[in-house]
Amino acid sequence: MSSIAGTKSGLTWAVHISVVLLVALWLFPTLGLFVSSFRTADQITSSGWWAAMLPAERNESLRTGAPDSQVQQDGQWLIQGNLFEGATDATISSWGTSMRDIGAYAPGDTADMGEDGRLTVQENGDYRLVNSQEFSGRRGERVFVTIQTPPEFTLQNYKNMLLDPSNREGMTKAFFNTLTVVIPATIIPIVIAAFAAYALAWMRFPGRALLIAAVVGLLVVPLQLALIPLLKLHLAVGIGKGYLGVWLAHTGFGLPLAIYLLRNYMVGLPRDIIENAKVDGATDFQIFTKIILPLSFPALASFAIFQFLWTWNDLLVAMVFLIDATGETTVMTKQIVELLGTRGGNWEILATAAFISIVVPLAVFFALQRYLVRGLLAGSVK
Repeated sequence: MSSIAGTKSGLTWAVHISVVLLVALWLFPTLGLFVSSFRTADQITSSGWWAAMLPAERNESLRTGAPDSQVQQDGQWLIQGNLFEGATDATISSWGTSMRDIGAYAPGDTADMGEDGRLTVQENGDYRLVNSQEFSGRRGERVFVTIQTPPEFTLQNYKNMLLDPSNREGMTKAFFNTLTVVIPATIIPIVIAAFAAYALAWMRFPGRALLIAAVVGLLVVPLQLALIPLLKLHLAVGIGKGYLGVWLAHTGFGLPLAIYLLRNYMVGLPRDIIENAKVDGATDFQIFTKIILPLSFPALASFAIFQFLWTWNDLLVAMVFLIDATGETTVMTKQIVELLGTRGGNWEILATAAFISIVVPLAVFFALQRYLVRGLLAGSVK
């Protein structure tokens, strides 16, 4: 019975588990970046993003007031105040007078320190140090505390990275530079590839089979192989490093896949529609613009997703054909690399910059994802 057509395979469960694992591997890092981008530096260093909704704990060493602040009261010498020395939402969950035993006392307990007096610490940081003899020395007593801070989220990270014009490390200019690169570098190859794919699919001319074979062969040419020769060509013809050069580079590198994908889709379109249009007197250009393009939208959207994601996340091509010494054309990937060097310890800044860089690709993918599978499977089934 297992061989009957239409029955479910015994490996269906393995496929489902694989899909769940792949989704989890993609979702958890993205969710971590999103949560971390709204946290403060102290919160990030004290706990992981998965504990963002829970109070964070950290150990600190604080001091009481100096002996010069003592007062005499009822025959006792008294130093009192607040360990935090300022307004805060933090609370003390445990404390101690030795680093070896930070949790020796709970808030409200009194520690007998012998000749140094008796110390009482409250949950909000208030302390009271009492001694029968006058305190001496220049510094206060050291108190080791375990501090709990409530969950804290802020928009300041995004304000610094997007809305602060004085911040040279911000992402605003890099964001618009990236859009300047990506939009033309996505549209130009789609337009050229659509014309070429129609010609290879429905027009008869000598050498068509060789052109199709050449397109398939170009799919396996390594990108790195053409970078330096292409840059030398750009410099020789006067293009140099700039937006035009990076547009042409992305167009050249993206055309083989675009032509191959669109040609496979257009070949599978009903022949009767095109033949009827020709009988009615339609030209090839009219057939292409009024029939082929509307019917090929899934394939166009599929390639647009790939090309957009590739150019948006590109660093290598931008480094070779675009980056200048002034930084006026710096794209987001290069800006993040620079942040790793200058702000490598500021995880809140890095998380915010990284999440800003993936918001637009996510929006594009989810907006066009229903066309992705239809475009990728184009021409696979007759």
